[in-house]
Amino acid sequence: MRVGIAAAGSGGHVYPALAVAEALVAMGIDTNDVVFFGGSRMEATTIPDAGYQFVELDIHGFKRSVSTDNLRLALKVRKATKVIETVIDMLGLDVMVVFGGYISGPAAQAARRRSIPLVVHEANAVPGMANRMIAGRADLVLVASEEARDKLKGSIVVGNPLRASFDGFDRSRDASAARHRYGIEADAAVLGIVGGSLGAATLNAIAETIARTPNRSFHLLHLCGPTHGDEITRAADSVDDWTVVPFEDDMVHFYAASDLVISRSGALTVAEIEVTATPAIVVPLPAGKGYQQRNAAALASGGGALMMNQDDPAAIVDAAFALMADQPRRELMSVNAGRMGHRHAATEVAKRVLEVAGG
Repeated sequence: MRVGIAAAGSGGHVYPALAVAEALVAMGIDTNDVVFFGGSRMEATTIPDAGYQFVELDIHGFKRSVSTDNLRLALKVRKATKVIETVIDMLGLDVMVVFGGYISGPAAQAARRRSIPLVVHEANAVPGMANRMIAGRADLVLVASEEARDKLKGSIVVGNPLRASFDGFDRSRDASAARHRYGIEADAAVLGIVGGSLGAATLNAIAETIARTPNRSFHLLHLCGPTHGDEITRAADSVDDWTVVPFEDDMVHFYAASDLVISRSGALTVAEIEVTATPAIVVPLPAGKGYQQRNAAALASGGGALMMNQDDPAAIVDAAFALMADQPRRELMSVNAGRMGHRHAATEVAKRVLEVAGG
C-alpha cells in the first residue's frame, strides 16, 4: 500500500498530516511508501526532517489582494497537477489524502485523473476554500468538528490528528518530568503561554506583563516563538520564575507542565487543549473572517476555556491571575475540555484511509 499526502502552508495542515503518516507507519506501512506533496513553505523542511519523501511543487495560494502572481497561478496549478499525476503513476500510489492549503486542488485533481481514491480532512470549524471546492469529488471527507460537518455534507467527525505522544497523555504522571525538562520545580504552579509555532507579539507582551507583576505566586512557562527568542530571553534574565523557550517540538511536555494555558485558538491548538484536558484562556487571532473564534467556540461554550479578545490585554492578565488562584475552577475546566477531545484521531484517520484504499 502506497499513500500520497498533500499538506501545505501552515502547521495546521502539515502537523496533522504528519501525525497520520506516523499512524500509517505504526500500522505497518513502510515509511518509503508514504509520499508528501507540498510547496516551498514550512512543509519543505518539516516533512523531510521527519523522514518522509517530499515532492516540492512550484505552487502558492490565491492572493486576495491584487497581484500579478494570481495571473500565473492557473498555469502553476496545471503544472503541479501534471507532476503529481506523474508521481502517482511512477510510484503506484493507491490513495491520496488531502489536508488543505494551496496544494489541495492539484492533488485532488491528479487523484481523480489517475482514478485513485481521494480522502479529505478538514481541521477547522470553518472549512477552507480549497477543501470546500474538492470535498464534493472526494470518496471520503473527514472533519474535526460538528460545525465543519454541518458545512461539508456527508462528512464524518474524527477530530484533529495529533502525534502519537498525545495518545497516552497523563498530566498527573508526567508533570514532574515535564517541569524538570524546563528547569521548573516539580511542585510549582505553572502558567503556560504559547503563541503558535512562530510566536505571537500580543501574547508575548501579555506574558511580559504577567511576569513583571509584583507578588506573582506561580511560574511562567513561555513559548515565545523563534523570531522573538533572543530578545525575550534577555528580558527574562532579570525576572524570577519566568522560563522562556523559543520553540518546542513536542508540545506534550508543555501541556504536562502547565496548570493553565494562554494561547491562540488555531484548530490544532484547540485539539491539543481538549486531548490534554488543559484549562485555557484562548485569544483568537482576529483574522481570516473569525476562523479562530469559531474553532474555539465549542470549547468555550462547553466550559473548557475562556475566550477573550486580544484588544483587552489587561482583562486577559486579570483572568490569568484569577484562574491561577482558583484550583477548583481549573479542575472543572479540565473535565469539560477533556470531554471534547478526540484521542487517537490520527489512528482513526489512518484506518479509514486504508479502508478506502482497499488495504
